[in-house]
Amino acid sequence: MNRAAAEARGRRAERRAAWWLRLHGWRILGERLRVPAGEVDLVARRGRTLAFVEVKWRDRAADLDMAIDEFRLRRVAAAAEMLSARFARPDDDIRIDVMLLAPGRLPRHLIHVWQP
Repeated sequence: MNRAAAEARGRRAERRAAWWLRLHGWRILGERLRVPAGEVDLVARRGRTLAFVEVKWRDRAADLDMAIDEFRLRRVAAAAEMLSARFARPDDDIRIDVMLLAPGRLPRHLIHVWQP
């Protein structure tokens, strides 16, 4: 798969993840936010919870368990730390979440997956 096709697939996955989160009461505050430390796919809020969300798409559901690793989570956490001043309120619970998507499956939302 070439870079443009991979980019388009990633954007579709992020739109689906945002749609799923909205259906579950989340408000999307930001998408594809880049800072020197890395990138956050989605920033979402529900009540006092602020989630920095990494979205992963795999063509086969069986590959989802290997879609995220410590290296990627560390980059998301570093980016989230840089972005939290922009989005966080004083009493927020801030966390890193992951959304896993594959064809023919409902999205799987993994909550609070990173603790430094």
